[in-house]
Amino acid sequence: MGLNAYEARSYLVLVGHPRFKALELAARAHVPRQKIYEVLDSLVEKGFAQVIQEKTKLFSAVPPDEALPSYMSRRAQSLTQQLADQEQAAAGMVSDLMAAYSEGQGGRGTLDYLRIVNDPGQVASQFRKMLAEAREEYLEFSRPPYAVDPLDAESVIQARARGVRCRMLVEHGHENFLAEYQAAGVEVRQIEKVPMKLALLDARQGLIALLDPVITKPAWTSLIFDHHGMAEAMKGLFEDYWRRAT
Repeated sequence: MGLNAYEARSYLVLVGHPRFKALELAARAHVPRQKIYEVLDSLVEKGFAQVIQEKTKLFSAVPPDEALPSYMSRRAQSLTQQLADQEQAAAGMVSDLMAAYSEGQGGRGTLDYLRIVNDPGQVASQFRKMLAEAREEYLEFSRPPYAVDPLDAESVIQARARGVRCRMLVEHGHENFLAEYQAAGVEVRQIEKVPMKLALLDARQGLIALLDPVITKPAWTSLIFDHHGMAEAMKGLFEDYWRRAT
């Protein structure tokens, strides 16, 4: 609930006894003598203990049915205020951080042309962005499992509608979804097996998705590239498979 160990032990001892001197409580609650006054001050401030002033200062527990609800109510108010302050601070930072981000993204790092991405949402987002920018050609190796496919059929159909030539190579036995592609003008051929998932755009950039060979649940690791030499090699691979397909 937010009490530290010393505070919690001290309150539990107080609950079971009518009143204690500070040093008596320290011994019973196993709190260092030099720490007990700090602990009791905190318990009083948080509403778990109260001071009884006699010849010497004594401490007793605030009844749990009063202490706990009151403490949690105050804590909730405090956390709500902290969150509101953080939201306000975050809103104020956005413009400054975006300025730094835009400036930082303007340059090219040594490996900007290659990125390895495991998160399916990031892969799908990047794929849709690249396909939306395609102007001439889209090539794809398509293979199961499709339930976790990072490629997006609707984006391919939209690219074809813009006049992008789209060619797709599909493994035999997985043709049930092809009618929609063919109706949109996508060129489709079939082959026994393709080596990977591949999306290649305008012979310049693309995505290679490899199925994790170790884990049992299907998961793709994707290499996203923007590199003419890599794209040329992948196009050569695609054309070789395309020629052998039906």
